[in-house]
Amino acid sequence: MPEQLAWSQACENNKGPILEVLRRWLPATGDVLEIGAGTGQHAIFFAQQLPGIRWQPTDRPGTLDTVAARVRLAGLANLAPPEPLDLHRWSREALGPVDAVFSANTAHIVDWAGVQALFAGVAGVLRPGGVFLLYGPFAYGGQHTAPSNARFHQTLRAQDPASGIRDVDDLRRLGEARGLILAEDVAMPANNRTLVWQLGQSRAGDTAARSTRLSR
Repeated sequence: MPEQLAWSQACENNKGPILEVLRRWLPATGDVLEIGAGTGQHAIFFAQQLPGIRWQPTDRPGTLDTVAARVRLAGLANLAPPEPLDLHRWSREALGPVDAVFSANTAHIVDWAGVQALFAGVAGVLRPGGVFLLYGPFAYGGQHTAPSNARFHQTLRAQDPASGIRDVDDLRRLGEARGLILAEDVAMPANNRTLVWQLGQSRAGDTAARSTRLSR
């Protein structure tokens, strides 16, 4: 990979564990929309490992140069060129319908209005029964899962008071208002989680989701 392209070590560290969750929830063939593709490392890896999936990366307008370059270099038939996505202005006609939406490390970066727009948009582009996989650090009942997450939260708030690690209880209510049911809550490396939401139904059920959460 050319040195001039931005690189994220965190993407390299978490891509394997995230792939395990994707394989459990994604269909053998279908369409996945990625929100916040960043450097494009996840898009390349997941498209390589999931050849039956058509992977569509997106990110904020004006931030696509790195992921676009990686997509071109990869030359994967199931990996689409990245599209610009403003969370507050997107539609089913432009980006959907899709079988799944994936997003890593976005909810704590955008403000709460952005999180609301994220869930509204996801619910609008998913096919019935489709899934939304949201990776990152989260809090529970106002409590962080590790001191490092608490420090990270304070750093985020110092940079932007509207950002910060989100509470799963708040996200659960936000999802339910849009027909997205929290079906699984998976512990990941480095005090992160993958939250799996399903549109209109829960494969595992709310009880299973709660038990997974309590086992963190």
